[in-house]
Amino acid sequence: MKEPDAESGKKDTPEKKYLFDDPKNVKILLGCFYASLVVLLLIEFLLHKHPHFGWEAWPEFFAVYGFVACVVLVIVAKYFLRPLVKRDEDYYD
Repeated sequence: MKEPDAESGKKDTPEKKYLFDDPKNVKILLGCFYASLVVLLLIEFLLHKHPHFGWEAWPEFFAVYGFVACVVLVIVAKYFLRPLVKRDEDYYD
């Protein structure tokens, strides 16, 4: 992309401001995420579960299971799948 010349006489247009450019909006969003996390964690203690296996009755089992599964996916993708699809820097030259 070409940079506008200072000599062309065009005025610099102000850069478009997006919703999350303002740190206040980011703090509000993070506060909503954390509040919803706390509400969901508290609700789990109030609901009666119908587990099929013993470990499903453990408190916060599915949260821990999901986190561990995500970490395992990232590790598998980084160390096992990346070498399969990685190409040399000059592959397309």
